[in-house]
Amino acid sequence: MELQINNQKIHFEQTSISIQLLLDLHWPKQQRGIAVAVNACVISKSDWATYVVSEADDILIITATQGG
Repeated sequence: MELQINNQKIHFEQTSISIQLLLDLHWPKQQRGIAVAVNACVISKSDWATYVVSEADDILIITATQGG
């Protein structure tokens, strides 16, 4: 499966992938302080394990930053 994440195509061997698995495979150490949106809709962290994405989805992963 090939997914469009943050405007980059990333290939996954799985044919069905949850947001949590996607993050575990490609961002294992960067899961704190992030938000995930699929098709411009923010997905609650409590739903990451069960929300399955498809190739047609537009996925955006946003990292929180500090500033003032």
